Amino acid sequence: MTIGVRRPPMAHSVEPPVADAGERAAVAARISTPVLMGGLALLSLAVVCLDVLTGEDLQLIPLLVVVPALVSVFCTVRQTVAAALWIMPVVVISRLVSGGSFWDLASGVCFTVLACALGVAACARRIRHVSAIARLRSAAVTLQRQILRPLPVLTDQVLVDGIYAPIEEDHLVGGDIYEIVQSPYGTRVIIGDVQGKGLAAIGVGFAALGAFREAAIREPALTGVVDAVEDAVARHNAFSAQTGETERFVTALVLGLDGAGRVQAVNCGHLPPRMLHEGVAAAVPLRRTSVPLGMAELSSEARVAEWLDFPPGATLLMFTDGVTEARDASGAFYPLDARLSHWTRLGPRELLDTLHADLEAFSGGVRRDDIAAITLRATSPGAHRRPETAAVGADAGARRAAEAFSGR
Repeated sequence: MTIGVRRPPMAHSVEPPVADAGERAAVAARISTPVLMGGLALLSLAVVCLDVLTGEDLQLIPLLVVVPALVSVFCTVRQTVAAALWIMPVVVISRLVSGGSFWDLASGVCFTVLACALGVAACARRIRHVSAIARLRSAAVTLQRQILRPLPVLTDQVLVDGIYAPIEEDHLVGGDIYEIVQSPYGTRVIIGDVQGKGLAAIGVGFAALGAFREAAIREPALTGVVDAVEDAVARHNAFSAQTGETERFVTALVLGLDGAGRVQAVNCGHLPPRMLHEGVAAAVPLRRTSVPLGMAELSSEARVAEWLDFPPGATLLMFTDGVTEARDASGAFYPLDARLSHWTRLGPRELLDTLHADLEAFSGGVRRDDIAAITLRATSPGAHRRPETAAVGADAGARRAAEAFSGR
C-alpha cells in the first residue's frame, strides 16, 4: 500500500490560483502610472522647448502622436488612454497656435485623434492576446500538476521526495514526468523528459505515465514494465502521425527497489542519477543505456536491467535536463556535480530545497525548461506498521517517517 505524505495545506493557502496569478502577471503594467505621467510631462516639455527653438523650419510637436503607440506596448489600456488624453491637447493646441489653413488644422487634428485611437486599440488587442496565452499556459501547467503525483511518498521500500517547477512561458510548457508505484514486486519509480514542449508533449507524457502505472503492478520484470511504456509511446506516436502531429520520444530512467539494499535500473537515454553517501556525491555508472522510449524500432538490442548498490542512509538523486542545462547570465551550464559535493550531508528535503534555491540564484530566475528532481532514501523495516494497524493515523505516521528520513 502506498502512503502519500502531503505537506500541510496551510503552506499553500496563501497562493492565488495559477490561472489568476498568471493572467494578472501577463497584463500587469511594466511602468507605474505616476512614473508614466511624470515621464509624459517631461517629454512634452522637452519637445515643446525644442520646437520653439527650431522655429518654423522643423516642427517636432506633431511627433508626439507616436507616444500612445509606444505606451501601448508596456502599459495597460487605462494608462494608454491617459497618455492619449495627455498628448492630444498638446498637439492640437500647438496646431492652433502655429496657425495655417482650416484644412491643415482639421487634417492635423484628425490625424492626432486617429493615431491616439489606434494606440489604444493596439493596447487592447495586446492585452486580449496575452490574457489568452496566459490562460492557455495556466491550463497546461494545471494539467501537468494534476497528472503528477504529489510528493513526498512513502512506500514499503523507500521514501521519495521531490521538486517540480514547470516552465510557464507561452507555448513552452514542458513535458517532464515522474511516478512512484508500490507493486507486489517492490517500488517502481520512473522519471522522464518528453521531447519538445507544449500540450502535445504533455499528451505523450500522460500516455507514458498511464502505461507505467498499470504495468508497474502487472509486470514481474522491470524490463517488462519498460516494454509496456515503450508500446504506449509508440501507439501514441502512431496516432500523432495519423493526425499530422509530430512524433516524440521520451528519455526515461526506470528503477525497481525491493528493499534488499540494491536497485534495478533500466536507462532509456536519460541522465544518470547521483548517489550521495558518506560525504561523497558521484554519478551512478549505467553501462547499459538504451534508446529513448518510442525509438525501440531503431535499435536491434533489447533493453537490459542492471543492478546498483543502494546502501542504507544513501540518497539517490534523479533529475531531468532542466537541472543540468540551466544557464547563468554568461551562458555557462549549471555545475551540478560541483554543487552536490558541498551538500552530501544534507537530508533529502534539505537537499532538494537547497538545489532549487541554488538553481534559481544561478539562472537569475530565468528558466528555459522544466525542473524536476526526486530523491530516494531506503526506509528501515521498523518504519512501517503492521497491516492491521496501518490504517489508523496513516497520515500522521507517514509525516513522522518523512521527517525522520529527511533528516529534519
